[in-house]
Amino acid sequence: MDSERRYGEEEVREVFARAAEEDRASPPARVEGGLTLEELQAVGLEVGLSAERIAVAAAGLDALPRALPRRKLLGIPTSAGRFVDLPRELTDREWQFLLAELRATFDAKGEVGAEGGIREWSNGNLHAVLEQTESGHRLRLGTRKGDALETTFLGVMFAVMSVVVAFIMVADGRAGAALMVPALMALGGGGVLVANAIRLPRWAGEREQQMDHIAAWTNHLLSAAPKGAEEA
Repeated sequence: MDSERRYGEEEVREVFARAAEEDRASPPARVEGGLTLEELQAVGLEVGLSAERIAVAAAGLDALPRALPRRKLLGIPTSAGRFVDLPRELTDREWQFLLAELRATFDAKGEVGAEGGIREWSNGNLHAVLEQTESGHRLRLGTRKGDALETTFLGVMFAVMSVVVAFIMVADGRAGAALMVPALMALGGGGVLVANAIRLPRWAGEREQQMDHIAAWTNHLLSAAPKGAEEA
């Protein structure tokens, strides 16, 4: 683990909560400026937690998937993403296992590619990428809703057109039943926007849950086999 990594106050609480599951020790009351792993271990010894237990808990925290910022359109999410640091590179055999889990989780066969040490599985806008970073290896998962822009534009267009048509009709002296046309246009456009406001957050949440599963599954796969395991 990088010794320069500094853990913020909430992360320190989480590390001590994980490390203290059996020892029942309490985390420090307050953290100023963050703590390195070495500083965390020193504090842990003061409250009765071994350095090894703190290191394991900190490693578990770093293994958690982190959210990529959602892209939004009119405040509604149109993308979802996760990335997680991996303890080591996947072997060819483990990569095949991961491909099988990706296909089962997302119910899609997808396409596989590799270039310059990067491995990728993609299905339309959905992708999973294994890549190298300055500190090791990382799994990056992401997707975007392909029809979000089109449906939102359609809803806005119908809403705007309804106002324009209604204005023209009123200016032309037509009213009453004639205004049913722009009213129906406004209803249709508004319905599309409301439908997006309901379905897109639900879609993003479901995708993020699937990505969290893939991240946890991958870390479990890597922790279950020794680092020097031979490929089948």
